[in-house]
Amino acid sequence: MFKKVLIANRGEIALRIIRACREMGIETVVVHSTADASSMAVRLADESVCIGPPSGKDSYLNIPSILTAAALTGANAIHPGYGFLSENAQFARMVEEHGFTFIGPSADLIERMGDKVSAKQTVQELGLPVVPGSEGAVENAQSGLQTSIDMGFPVLIKAASGGGGKGMQVVRKAEDFVEAYNTARSEARSNFGDDTVYIEKYLEKPRHIEIQVFGDTHGNGIHLGERDCSIQRRHQKLVEEGPSPILSEEERDHIGRLAANTVRDLGYVGAGTIEFLYENGKFYFMEMNTRIQVEHPVTEMITGIDLIAEQLRVAAGEPLTIRKDRLRFRGHAIEIRINAEDPDTFVPSPGKITQFHAPGGLGVRFDSAVYSGYSIPPYYDSMIGKLIVHGRNRDECVKRLLRAIRETVIEGVKTTLPLHEWILKQPEFISGDYTIHWLENMLEEKASEEQ
Repeated sequence: MFKKVLIANRGEIALRIIRACREMGIETVVVHSTADASSMAVRLADESVCIGPPSGKDSYLNIPSILTAAALTGANAIHPGYGFLSENAQFARMVEEHGFTFIGPSADLIERMGDKVSAKQTVQELGLPVVPGSEGAVENAQSGLQTSIDMGFPVLIKAASGGGGKGMQVVRKAEDFVEAYNTARSEARSNFGDDTVYIEKYLEKPRHIEIQVFGDTHGNGIHLGERDCSIQRRHQKLVEEGPSPILSEEERDHIGRLAANTVRDLGYVGAGTIEFLYENGKFYFMEMNTRIQVEHPVTEMITGIDLIAEQLRVAAGEPLTIRKDRLRFRGHAIEIRINAEDPDTFVPSPGKITQFHAPGGLGVRFDSAVYSGYSIPPYYDSMIGKLIVHGRNRDECVKRLLRAIRETVIEGVKTTLPLHEWILKQPEFISGDYTIHWLENMLEEKASEEQ
């Protein structure tokens, strides 16, 4: 096992990794920007190293500075968390070349699965169902238009290196295609440095279902159930729950088995998530995230397994401690992402938290790195923390989450807590009858009624 791990991230995920390391007797080093000098992760880590000014590109994306910090502190391994460099194949490769262990899959797999075109081709060969679409990248607007006409509108133009809804355009009729194609390529180029795009059939009423998977260096691969992440705004997840309220046991077993087989066939090592769209009883592969997910606590709550600790063990060459025949799913869990944003306009609200009180009680978990007096910087993601609750069933879970929301005190900045309370009270959420488009449609209706 590692003696010392460097954490190349910030906020709640850095704190989450520190906690797992401390319980395993592993020393920790946190790198930070000047804006995060007073963060809770810096306070609690065994060591900290300032690697640059506030801008992410000059600090948390600064590979030479991170590697230098690892060398100076004598770290054995580097955990990238999520976001930033977590799915950067060049970073993973350089970590290994400099004699450190990258806590994640190989650089080659990150590269292959990070490109959505090659990922789709790879999993299709391994037997996963995919959304009908173009054969690889679309080189120009004319060929893309013909592909779309042959496939039938509506279609979705997607950036091959994309994520978070960037470089993505829905096209409902032929005359709108060229402009949408050019816009998607422009967004892809500015956000990812790669303007490669491809086309998929646009599904009108899908759910977003993702499967948590794990693999090790001993040829083992397993799935740990699904999470339903269909409550989204502009392709950004706001609410995640597990298990999904709409899947049957047969569907759940089927897609879980396919995901686990894919992990074994790929020779995948570490934590990952295989994401699907689900519509009319059918699953369609979307992408594979080669890292730990923001919503991993949902799986931890229903399985009782520490996924970060498992990441560390697997990266150190140990076999999975999770055994399929002993894996048990208990109850229901829901996570909400609490952001420092106006709950109506979604405008970021950085600033000083004047009062903070985390909710508690049976089945309540609050993953956050904020505290009273902490100033939320304007340079990074606006997430304050994640509120996760567990119950014996979905109904108990929803009621517990509503109670926990009302207990939460965050003053000094605007937050999305009122929005989450509103979502949980909607009949469609209570019944579980919603799609990935539901929240945006409801927000539009709500805004119209308030005008």
